[in-house]
Amino acid sequence: MNVNNNVNLKPFHTFGIDVPCDVLVEASSIDDLISVYRHPDWQDLPKLILGKGSNVLFTEPFHGVIVINQLLGKSISADGEDIYLKVSGGEDWPNLVEWALTQGIPGLENLALIPGCAGSAPIQNIGAYGVEFKDICEYVEYLDLESLDIVRLSTQECQFGYRDSIFKHDLLGKAIITSIGLKLSSQWKPTLNYGPLNTEKELLTSPQLVFDLVCDIRRSKLPDPNVTGNAGSFFKNPVITHENYRQLQALYPDLNGYKADGGVKIAAGWLIDRCGLKGYQIGGAQVHPQQALVIVNVDNATSNDVLDLAWFIKHAVQDKYGVELEHEVRFFNDKQETRLENIFSERF
Repeated sequence: MNVNNNVNLKPFHTFGIDVPCDVLVEASSIDDLISVYRHPDWQDLPKLILGKGSNVLFTEPFHGVIVINQLLGKSISADGEDIYLKVSGGEDWPNLVEWALTQGIPGLENLALIPGCAGSAPIQNIGAYGVEFKDICEYVEYLDLESLDIVRLSTQECQFGYRDSIFKHDLLGKAIITSIGLKLSSQWKPTLNYGPLNTEKELLTSPQLVFDLVCDIRRSKLPDPNVTGNAGSFFKNPVITHENYRQLQALYPDLNGYKADGGVKIAAGWLIDRCGLKGYQIGGAQVHPQQALVIVNVDNATSNDVLDLAWFIKHAVQDKYGVELEHEVRFFNDKQETRLENIFSERF
């Protein structure tokens, strides 16, 4: 366990914004995690678990303990046509997807290049191109921060929703995901009915070809956080009622929608783009000129630059389309998770 005080978090989150924390711990075992929560000097301090920091924005200096999940390890087992992977929470997700393909294991290729670690995947119920984490999940194991025991939840018990799970609600601040269990079929069953994969489906005859196309698409659409700081898709794609969708499509015939629980899912990036906001900048934060769903750190942005830009985008879309955007990126103030609406309600 590596411990440092007064650490700049810039290297530990992909937005690359200068923001300090009081204590940073790099934990490589479950015993390390338990030690953090038993440490007498840290008992009363807020604690936050970070994987790759690919979906977070620190809105203020964090006055507590940041714990970097560095639990590593993965194993394979099989039962008939089913393949089971057990993956430690600190494993890099893009590397995991690529590794599975090298092992001849299909089923993860649609989720290629989603930044983050395995332990973050269930929290967000990550998804892309018609596949979500819940579709491949058998179980999630976590460290209960009250009992300090390891608990296993089934897929159903995780209460997965669109970019949502029990870890954002009942278990928020009460659990550290230590490992995930994935169930995949050795008999490839491609999911090619979403967007550009559907267009090219006749050519996508292997998991590797799907993987390659998904990687090409993501690299062409999304800026590399190693080059330009960002947290990927900033807003969730909103789900609106069928009636609202019909009304909007009558006004905007090029608006596309996809069936979703509770209505029709439309593209947040399309809404932002049609508000004319590509390239719009506040301070050092900018709506990416090629991908309107992404806010980038182009010139030493502060957290306030990003917040002000997000607030502006949210209201521009609301005013033009009557659709409310919800941020996918998770915000943390000096002690705990917060929301854009809470931040601005406190300002006014």
